[in-house]
Parts: sequence; C-alpha cells; structure tokens
Amino acid sequence: MAWTPKRPWNAIPLLPPALELETRTVLKQCIAARAALAELKQAAQRIPNQGVLINTLPLLEAQGSSEIENIVTTTDRLFQYAESEASADPATREALRYRTALRNGYEAIKARPLNTHTAVEICRTIKNSNLDIRKVPGTALANDRTGVVIYTPPDGEQRLRTLLANWERFLHEHTALDPLVRMAAAHYQFEAIHPFTDGNGRTGRVLNLLFLIQEGLLDLPILYLSRYIITHKQDYYRLLLQVTSAKKWEEWLIFMLRGVEETATWTVAKIDAITQLEKYAIDHVQARKPKIYSRELVEALFEQPYCRISNLVNKGIAQRQSASKYLKELAAIDILEEREYGRERLFINTRLLALLRDVENQATPYAHGSTAKRGKNRR
Repeated sequence: MAWTPKRPWNAIPLLPPALELETRTVLKQCIAARAALAELKQAAQRIPNQGVLINTLPLLEAQGSSEIENIVTTTDRLFQYAESEASADPATREALRYRTALRNGYEAIKARPLNTHTAVEICRTIKNSNLDIRKVPGTALANDRTGVVIYTPPDGEQRLRTLLANWERFLHEHTALDPLVRMAAAHYQFEAIHPFTDGNGRTGRVLNLLFLIQEGLLDLPILYLSRYIITHKQDYYRLLLQVTSAKKWEEWLIFMLRGVEETATWTVAKIDAITQLEKYAIDHVQARKPKIYSRELVEALFEQPYCRISNLVNKGIAQRQSASKYLKELAAIDILEEREYGRERLFINTRLLALLRDVENQATPYAHGSTAKRGKNRR
C-alpha cells in the first residue's frame, strides 16, 4: 500500500531497506565523521577530571534537544537548577530530565545493549510518567503553523513492538554496515515508528548518543548533536519525511553524518577552550591567592558553573566555614561571582558559563590587576 500522510503507515519497510545504504558519497562522509569522532574521543581522554565534561556538555545537549521540541529554557537556568530540579520552572525541569535520561541510559548500556526496554525507560524519564508503547490509535504529526497532517505513524501495539524488534536487530546484527550508517538509518526508523504518544524525538536523540558509546566511538555522552539539528531544523524534518515519501536514504544519511562531523569538531574546540580557561584560572589563583590554592579547589569550580558551599564540603576540600571563605576570596579576584537566589547563596563561574552559553570557543587570561566586571549579571 502506498504511503499517504493521513493514513497510518502500517506498511513501513523493515530495516535494512532494499537499496544500497553505503554509497560512495555516504562512505566518504562517513570517513570524515569517524575521524572527527576519534578526535573528540581523544580530546575527552586528555582531561584528567572527567566531571568537567559529564556535568556540562550533556546539559547543553539536553537544552538543544528540548529546544527542537519547542521546550525552551536557558543555559543559566539549567546549571542553576542542576542540583535542585524541583525548584525549576516546567521547561527547565523537562530539559533536566533529558540529562537524567541520558545518564541513566549511559549506565544501562554497561549491562546490556540498547533495546526497546532502554527506549521505554528513557522516554519515561524524560516525560516523568509511566508511559509505554502506544496502544491507542489516532496519533498523527501535523505542521506547527498550518495544522496540516504531514505523517501518521503505524498503529497497533503488537505491530509497533514487531517494528522495534526489527530496529533492535538492525542495530546489533547488521555489523557489515558502519556504525554511523546504522545509527542514522535506525534514527529515521525510530522516528517513523513513533512508538510513544510523546517524547519520541528526544528519546531517539538519546539513543543516538548511547549507540555511539556502545559501539566504542565515544566513551562519554558528550556529542552535542542537537546543536546541528537546531541549526538545520527544517532540513532535519524535511529529509526525514523524504525517506518516507520517496526513499531518499542517501540525502538523509549524509545529513546525519555531516552533523556528527561538524558537531564533533565543534565539541573538541569547546573542550579545548574549557581546558584552557581552567589553566588560566589555576595560574590566576596561584598568583593572587596562593594560601588557598589547590588544584582540587579549582577543578571543583569547573565541574559546573554554579558552585555551592556544600559542593566543596562534599568533595572534602574544606569544612563549611573555610569553604565559604575560599569561595568569597575567589569572588574577590574575579574567578567567581557571588549571587543570592532567595535564601540560597551561589558562586558562579561566569567565564565558564559564558563559554558554555556562547557559540564561540575562546578563552582569555584573567586580569591580574583590580577585580574585573566581565560577565557580571549576564542572564
């Protein structure tokens, strides 16, 4: 039966499709993407304190992936409420749940490969509900502006589970295909199956990162792939639909592979800039506050932009009174900015926050003279 937008696409072809996925053009782009991922993996391994990466870059991915679904929050709010999710606004809480789903999935694949259960758990975490594979028909995807139905996914729980079982087998059994090609093809298929009533796009993007880790292309979930999708959002949805309507697999695969390459290259530059900024901070604290300096203290300030007294206490760096004194002294030399939020006192690494928030990846040395005002009250 031919595909039509308003009819459930119950005849969705199984994976792999009945055509060549690894065309010469796809393989050429695949080589470039693999090289960029290898560089990202090496860049991450060079950082002694992995907390710098695992506490920052996944939050950028969480913000970006949520923004694709029109769930908008800011980098500042995500980091502010990273340890106090319940106090955040609804959009920020939902983005933070994406971060949690990514972390939980990262731990889960250490025990067993990606499967339908993994996807269900990820979606449940993101949506904060006990949802499962769709049972009720009637799901349709419409244009946000016009309301015109552009795609109706397959229906029937058993059909969806059969399609997901095929999706699993494709990921794990068709190893003659490059892992990046499998990831891109499987991402299309997961979105086309649309197994949940909500949260499919974000769940699918978490699965992309987890598959890269499972296949050994990354060690940590630090590829900010959603940044590329946001920049090319119209192309993302257009090319997804063209696979369905016209079997244009090559264009879709190249789009995703180029996204991996560009994002990996950008993320390497971001990691290098964070590393350089931390080195500048070490030099600045050693020069201005040698009595309180320790590498552990400075590293704690780079694990996340918003620092609490309790963070230093919990890491065993200082007792509460000394920790408060250290943070205030660091604020006095422009390493941190002290702010009050209600009854809570936070110390913000404004340069790190700006670096995470901005597209540019540039770190500059600290001024050794009077306290600078750079970054004050940027919201």
